[in-house]
Amino acid sequence: MATNLILAAIVLLCLVAVLWPFLFYPLILRSLPTKAETPLAGPLPSASLLFCAYNEADAMPDKLANLAMLKRLHPDLEFLAFDDGSSDGTGDLIVAQGDLVTLLRGPGRSGKAHGMKQLAARARGDVLIFTDANVLLDPEAVGRLLARYADPEVGGVLGSLHYIGADESATASVGSLYWRIEEKLKDEESRTGNVLGADGSIFSIRRDLYPEFPDSVLDDLTVSMAVVFAGKRLIKAKDVIARERLVTARKDEYRRKVRIAARAWHTHSHLRPQLRRMAAIDRFKYSSRKIVRWFGGLFILGGAIAAGALALSISPMLYLVGALGIALVIWIGVRAKSGPFAALVDVLIAYAATVQGVGRAMTGRTVTIWNPAKSR
Repeated sequence: MATNLILAAIVLLCLVAVLWPFLFYPLILRSLPTKAETPLAGPLPSASLLFCAYNEADAMPDKLANLAMLKRLHPDLEFLAFDDGSSDGTGDLIVAQGDLVTLLRGPGRSGKAHGMKQLAARARGDVLIFTDANVLLDPEAVGRLLARYADPEVGGVLGSLHYIGADESATASVGSLYWRIEEKLKDEESRTGNVLGADGSIFSIRRDLYPEFPDSVLDDLTVSMAVVFAGKRLIKAKDVIARERLVTARKDEYRRKVRIAARAWHTHSHLRPQLRRMAAIDRFKYSSRKIVRWFGGLFILGGAIAAGALALSISPMLYLVGALGIALVIWIGVRAKSGPFAALVDVLIAYAATVQGVGRAMTGRTVTIWNPAKSR
């Protein structure tokens, strides 16, 4: 009896841990008071838009057309790009646009963090806007983003990422759902003070807050967290919209998540001394949205083992039926290209990839270079 109670408690705790970032944490955020922005009158600050590219020739025509549109709206906006040793002519496509974009060519594969540092050192704008080579910005995005800097307490501004192609596969559908939840969490974090970290699709900081860091970390997380460490606000603007196509193949998404998780944990280790000095509310946010999620796969595994042991202690037949039912659901989900079972398998794959990436980082392995997903 006592053993069953312990197993039931483990199942419950693991379930709470898995649901924490998506259910309990948002509910807590909604109960917190709003911290309003206090903008002052004045002109928009100058800005530089930076992106790194590796073998993005297919994305370049749309990207360059998007930049040309933004240039017409903001003639003083500076564009800088870093070509990380592309072999498909990406750099040549950028150069062909004349003086629209200032291109820096890397010596070979040196990684995004290295490239962004080179671009930031060359940029002249008071605000640095970071984006990805395959991301397109809405016409109003830059103006609305820069307007947030009228508040002197704002040190960094994130945009909102809208994904394209959510109905093309179960992997894309799960990715789209995950990102919608992530965007809502960032909205609530911003409303209550600081967002705890940005992704590379669209974010910005004041140039004088740009930190020093090694090439092995995630530059978007490291750079955006420098705003919080400096005592400024890192906020999210819902009306600053960027658009990106989803990854549709499981293999591509798995590799991408392993790489990101490995670098995220390595970045966490690098930032740990500064993280400990954050305000209590920011430490709570960071732990809830990042650390708990990084170990979600272990919570799922632990809960499943405890649930199996509990079922076996109650009735071997219950255990057998449950195990066969779960195996059938996973088998169907692996073979299916859409539907709830396929989505469930993609969720489990995402958690497994994250745990694998964190495990690699904990054993001293990390990744500095990246490859664009072929199924995007």
